Amino acid sequence: MDPGVIVVMGVAGSGKSTVAAELARRLGWRFAEGDAFHPAGNVEKMRQGIALNDSDRWPWLDAIAAWVHEARRGGGRCVVACSALKRAYRERIAGGRDDVRFVYLQGTYDLVSRRLASRTGHYMPLALLRSQYETLEEPGTEENPIVLSVERPPGEIVDRIIGIVSGTTGTRLGS
Repeated sequence: MDPGVIVVMGVAGSGKSTVAAELARRLGWRFAEGDAFHPAGNVEKMRQGIALNDSDRWPWLDAIAAWVHEARRGGGRCVVACSALKRAYRERIAGGRDDVRFVYLQGTYDLVSRRLASRTGHYMPLALLRSQYETLEEPGTEENPIVLSVERPPGEIVDRIIGIVSGTTGTRLGS
């Protein structure tokens, strides 16, 4: 089944927003930046270097799921950039829909931390990256994820996602 929703997931600094925005643009689908759904309290906690917990994340995930539901009304398609670190979070976003496909941008701590350290203008500090890796539950094969290495350039990653969802390439892109 062709997905109606693609969620580009991974830790902070993995390139989710860049890849998801370009993917949505090239597909002509609606795009949502998951960070925009965070309540102000979550943003402030992260600015202060305080890791979010599940109770902080549930309202955020519910807001993303509601946006996905609304975007899909009438057959619209969408791409979302969201960390979706735990399986329970991914299930919450999907909301039982079978048309949601997760793209996991996989990278080592060292590589992603270097990228995050050079990023400016974002509230997520490098100090919280370790907690994201500790929280991360990589998607299992039963979730049918598309797993792509963040070592590839964003344009190549987008090309690969389009190839996979169109059925022309496999589901893993190594480094």
